[in-house]
Order: sequence, then C-alpha cells, then structure tokens
Amino acid sequence: MLRFGTRGSALARAQTDQIRVALESRHPGLRVEVVEIRTSGDDPGRQPLGPAGLKGLFVKEIEEALADGRIDVGVHSMKDVPAHLAPGLAIGAVPARAPAYDVLVGAVDSVAALAPGARVGTASVRRRAQILARRRDLAVENLRGNVDTRLRRWRAGEFDAIVLAAAGLARLGIAEPAAHPLPTDDFVPAVGQGALALECRAGDTATRDRLAAIEDPVTAVAVAAERAFLVAIGGDCNTPLAAYATVTDGRVALRTLVTDPDGRRRLEEAGSAPAADAEALGRELAARLLAAGAADILRG
Repeated sequence: MLRFGTRGSALARAQTDQIRVALESRHPGLRVEVVEIRTSGDDPGRQPLGPAGLKGLFVKEIEEALADGRIDVGVHSMKDVPAHLAPGLAIGAVPARAPAYDVLVGAVDSVAALAPGARVGTASVRRRAQILARRRDLAVENLRGNVDTRLRRWRAGEFDAIVLAAAGLARLGIAEPAAHPLPTDDFVPAVGQGALALECRAGDTATRDRLAAIEDPVTAVAVAAERAFLVAIGGDCNTPLAAYATVTDGRVALRTLVTDPDGRRRLEEAGSAPAADAEALGRELAARLLAAGAADILRG
C-alpha cells in the first residue's frame, strides 16, 4: 500500500485520484490510500508571508507528513513547489502534463478585446503583470479561491473576466464555453504550470521505483528546464516570472520572462538545446536575464 497526501480542494483531490488510478493500473494489486492534509495555503484569510509565499504554504504540511512517515507520496501542482525542496525529499516522478496555457474567461476572446476599464480577476502576480503590460487601463483585482468559487464570482458579475489555468478546468472536467486560450508565445505560463510533482522521501527507493511507471519523459525534461531557470534566477511565486518549455525531436525549447508587478519593466530570453541539456539551458537563460538586469526587477 502507498499513502498519497494531498490538499483537500476539489482540484487537488481530482488530480490525486487521477494519479491513483494510473498508478494502480500500472501495478495490479497495489492499493493507494489518499490522505487529505490541510495546508496553510488553504486558509482563506492567510496571505503570503516572506519570500516563500504561497508556494511554501501549499506544500509545507504535506512535506512534514512525508518527512515523519505519515504519507509516502505528496501530490502537488508543480507550480506550487518551491525552487528548493525540504531536506531529505525528492521529486519521484513527473506524470504527463495537462494543458499549460492560461485561459481568459469572459465575453471576449482576448485581453485586447476587453472593454476599457474592465475588471479582471486573478490572484497571480505573473498574470497581473502580463495583463497590465498589454492593457494599462484594465482594473486587475485580486481573486483567490478554488476554481468553482472564481467562476461563480465571475458569473455573478463581480468581474468582467477572470484568468485561470486551463489545467484546472481540464482536471475538474469543466467545459466552460467562455474560456478562451491565451497563446503561450504571448502569455507565458508559470514554471511547471499544468504539470504535477509526485514528491517522496529521497531514500525511499521502493516508492520511487513504483512511481517511475507513470513518469512522462517529455514532461520531465520540460519541467527540468523550467525549474533549473527558477533556481538560477532566484525567484518565487511572489515575483512575476514565467518559463515554458516544449520538447520536440529530442530538443527542448525554453522561453523565459521576468517582469515587474505592473508589467512596465520586462525582460525575455529564449533558446533551445538537446533534451539532455535541459537544466543547463534553464541556467543559461537565467544567466542572460541576470546580466540584463533581472536581479533589479526581482528585488523590486
């Protein structure tokens, strides 16, 4: 038996159940128990504190449960995982990625088509910066909560549009007709967006061997490039940075972005390399951005 630890939100439970089914199908006779763990990030009154921000708040208690043996695997949204894992823990597998792009939910199909002064809801500093970089006149307002809550507030007319991750809608099976994809070459996703991280104890070889059955090599390479960039640039979820990698014919292509919270100062770099050099590519693009002044932007 394996014990999976997850947050209690509908999205977290849905994606954990999908992983459970996939793993049990690869290992006949294996039983996976799902353990719900309330994290600090699930407290609606809690705001990001310190440099770790919500990333640390969404994974801290799950990592503690891993470390003390209450669970065997922590199931996280990759974009919530801090650049540096807690000591003694490792990412045991990266399953196939869901759509990485964001969607604009509203009556129009693009940020450019929104009415002057339209109210746009998002809790992401990255999304806020990229929206304002295109439309300074828009009122971008904080919108937290689970996917259903955000959609309900939009339907109630509190916002003219909201921006969400397409992966959340897909994993919840929500077919929202008003959800319009934002192209990744124009609206760069967060590091790891759409991917999952299956975290385990670094020395637990039996669990790592089991998880290897649902590793997706293409997603793993793409995420490796993105996370290498995250580590090298020195950012976190409170800084508006973005990175998105794709893998084709044995090569990884990576696009990266660092911007200030209002989208006024913006630096971008892109490149490609053999898949075996994915992490080196992430570090290289981070070095280019730092040489161009990214550290000043990240410091605010």
